[in-house]
Amino acid sequence: MGRVRRGLVVPAGAVCGEDEVLNRLTVRNLAVVEKVEVAFDPALNVITGETGAGKSVLMGALELALGGRAEASVVRDGAKEAEVEADFGDLVVRRTVTREGRSRAWVNDESVSVAELKELGRTLVDIHGPTANQRLVEEAFQRELLDAQGKVGPLAEAYAVRWRDYSAVRAEIAAIQGLGDEDEADMLRFQVDELAGAALTEEDETVAERHARAAHAEEAVEDANALTEALGGDRGVSEILAALQPKFRAMARHLPAAEAWASEADEIAVRVQELSRSIADAASALDVGEEDFAALDARLTLVNRLKRKYRAESVARLLALRTEKKARLEAIENRDARLAELEAARAAAERELRAAGEKLTRARAAAGEKLAKAVTQELKDLGFRQAKFAVALEPQTPDAHGCDRVVFMFEPNPGEAARPLAAIASSGEIARVMLALKVVTTSPTSKRPNVQTPRPPNHTTPQTLVFDEIDANIGGEVGRVVGEKMRAVARAHQVIAITHLPQSAVYGARHFVVSKSVSGGRTRTSLSPVAGDARVSEIARMLGGEKLTSVVRKHAEELLQLSC
Repeated sequence: MGRVRRGLVVPAGAVCGEDEVLNRLTVRNLAVVEKVEVAFDPALNVITGETGAGKSVLMGALELALGGRAEASVVRDGAKEAEVEADFGDLVVRRTVTREGRSRAWVNDESVSVAELKELGRTLVDIHGPTANQRLVEEAFQRELLDAQGKVGPLAEAYAVRWRDYSAVRAEIAAIQGLGDEDEADMLRFQVDELAGAALTEEDETVAERHARAAHAEEAVEDANALTEALGGDRGVSEILAALQPKFRAMARHLPAAEAWASEADEIAVRVQELSRSIADAASALDVGEEDFAALDARLTLVNRLKRKYRAESVARLLALRTEKKARLEAIENRDARLAELEAARAAAERELRAAGEKLTRARAAAGEKLAKAVTQELKDLGFRQAKFAVALEPQTPDAHGCDRVVFMFEPNPGEAARPLAAIASSGEIARVMLALKVVTTSPTSKRPNVQTPRPPNHTTPQTLVFDEIDANIGGEVGRVVGEKMRAVARAHQVIAITHLPQSAVYGARHFVVSKSVSGGRTRTSLSPVAGDARVSEIARMLGGEKLTSVVRKHAEELLQLSC
């Protein structure tokens, strides 16, 4: 049996830590991709390429590996199936799609449902892009992020304890209120009296066996007498063996082995006598008088009747039923008094719950103000000069998480009322808000992670963040800031960014270029890492297009140097 990870049973052998990053992505026969295998850096990875080169296909491949929708049309022409594999170190997920549209999924080579893969995928990678499902708009994510950043975990846990106590009292009240009326009480009294009057014991479990033995006692005694006579009677086996002893001694004068035979025959005679006595003793115990048999017969009849009536398979179950019915009867008889006690307990538990909730709300409000101020400042750097970010606490009936809902609010333009982020933000806005949040919530003193350096634990966001064109529709200077921010986030998270801006791309620890070529009449997409002169050429292409000049190339070199 595997281990449970946030509701999913992960196959045995899968390591379920919180620090998995995407080490390798392998794609086969997906759309225009024949085969691509890419090894990612644990920090900031940037992916660039001309429009239409296939960057969207790679994003689709990653989403497919994480449980995204699969369609037959994604299979490359001429191939039987498409396959995507994502290697997170000790956790490897794999997905295939056939030309007929059938999909299968595996985790560490153990088959899982697509729903299970999708649930697991949400804990591994957080994708932000035009078509991705962003976690930032989810209520639970917003609450958990605020609590983690505001260090209100102890207060949240204290509230959770009060909630469990309050819920337990309410559940008991509901159970007692659902008890039966006086008619049920009358029936229970009769049943409890009937079961108690039967005076059942564990010995009654064998009454059928004892009754059957007694019913055939006479026949068994006759057979036992015949056996004892044959074994130990005047002309029985033991007498015959005793009569043979002189013959064994006579033979021993000429055949020495006969002495051993004599001893063996003597031992057999002793064992036969012991067997005869055992049979005789057992037969004497079978002797049951008429009164005793009648008592057994009556007991068996009573036990069988009770089993049929109460649909019980055993006497043990009848004994348990007696206890259960007695307890329910007592609960009904004492309902009013118990309800009064529980109502008092409920009122006290509710007071304690609300007191804990008020403390939690105050802590969240203070944390929300700090978070809003910091994120708003980051958003200004990211191009939202007039935008405002806020954290609202909306009062609600107490639930398992508090007396209020945590709602991230966004005001992209001055003069407009702030509304929930999910209601007004575009995917690009959400991506930049997430980037701002991750910059704020990531320690600036964290060392740049690598394979040997463990990342700090994070309980609200997967360790791998993907930003798909987060810098779309922004200028060069903001693009530079976006690159700096992504590199800052990459001190605590793996970041994979698809970008069209050279000002962002130069900050990548590893740079990949997507390209498309035609060979043998077939279009193929490839993904290659670039470094050195090849990276300078790609940045220059992004700056000046196809007509590269020495000025553009010099600018590309300067951008790369400034990013170091």
